[in-house]
Amino acid sequence: MSNFIGIRHEDKYKLERRAPLTPKHVARLVKQKKLDIIVQTSEKRVFSDEEYIHAGAKIAKDLKKCSVIFGVKEMPESFFEPEKTYVFFAHVVKGQQYNMAMLRRLMELKCNLIEYEKVVDEQGKRLIFFGRYAGMAGMINSLWALGLRLRDAGYSSTLVKLKQAHHYPSLNEAKDDISAIGQLIAENGIPHELRPFVIGFTGYGNVSQGAQEIIGLLPVKEISPEKLLELHRRKKLPDNIVYKVIFKEEDLMEHVDGDPFELHDYYANPHNYRSRFEKYIPYLSMLINCVYWDKRYPRLVTKQYLKKLFAKGQPRLSVIGDISCDVEGSVECTLKPTEIDDPIFVYDPDTEQITMGHKGPGMLVMAVDILPAELPRDSSDGFADVLVNFVKPIADADFNEHFDDLDLPKPIKKALILHNGELTPDYKYMEEFLK
Repeated sequence: MSNFIGIRHEDKYKLERRAPLTPKHVARLVKQKKLDIIVQTSEKRVFSDEEYIHAGAKIAKDLKKCSVIFGVKEMPESFFEPEKTYVFFAHVVKGQQYNMAMLRRLMELKCNLIEYEKVVDEQGKRLIFFGRYAGMAGMINSLWALGLRLRDAGYSSTLVKLKQAHHYPSLNEAKDDISAIGQLIAENGIPHELRPFVIGFTGYGNVSQGAQEIIGLLPVKEISPEKLLELHRRKKLPDNIVYKVIFKEEDLMEHVDGDPFELHDYYANPHNYRSRFEKYIPYLSMLINCVYWDKRYPRLVTKQYLKKLFAKGQPRLSVIGDISCDVEGSVECTLKPTEIDDPIFVYDPDTEQITMGHKGPGMLVMAVDILPAELPRDSSDGFADVLVNFVKPIADADFNEHFDDLDLPKPIKKALILHNGELTPDYKYMEEFLK
């Protein structure tokens, strides 16, 4: 049983200002659950030390008194102390080599590690996540980037009024700006040369839903992928509508032997499938990529295809918001993740090189890999709304018990990767990554 619960200061990224628990949630834990909470002091966190003090927490330079420590992103190896419990996004379950040394250190110190990513319900659905806010920040940034690109092309676009997400004090203020732009589009229309203006969304999970929430502030009409292929043939279209297309797995992939698409088979045997997404790309004005991807799966946008596309002249597609941000992944021209303070680049298909910023020939890509950090107050609040329910059970748990006897909520026990420095049964496969 823990005496003190710690909230760590985030230091992996310069502009990382989120917190796993907000002052509002800390007040609830202190007053209702009678927990003692120590918050590591921070000058950059979006919530001030004073807010946490007012909520009933103590402020300290270090968390040495704490036996359970909550954070957001990875923690440096030097921070860990023996036999403590750490709860954060560890990014180790896929064998990410850049975090294996961190995992080994936790094992050496006989620590407990709970990974937010693996806190799931009985159906395997994640319970604690920032994904919706990644989608919203990514969509705001992509619209902002589109405004810059349209201005470069000589269009007088209302989107130039937008700012990058992290420049807004709150999500509501960003939404107000986008709603105002939506009103102007409804009243004044879209330039003829840009019609029909179509935004494609790959994926339909939390990230995609967040992005769609933002685009829903514009005058939007949703159409199916097949209707998209017919849209360009229509001679008369409304001049003040933004079209939205959501692409699911069956729209993106096809069986190499011509067999019918089966979702379960696709995830079990991705090598039997290939992308059919290229048939839709020429009709998109903007692509928002929100799909899960790893190297077993076919890519959606390849470098080779982009070279062919640009060889025919400037394509309709001008901006890719790669919210998934897998380097050379489903969008192969995402050659690097970008920082909040340098968020976009232009990929030149001829040279296969990138130029940071929005100038130059090629495809503009937005690929910030910590997008929720651009909406730190709102995203922290939404994240903590769920996490707060698990804090007391984690604090009360006796981690000296045998794993089978641990009294933890099922979703938390599923997410316990290390128990006293040992890989738990569901994560024994990771021994291969540690060799």
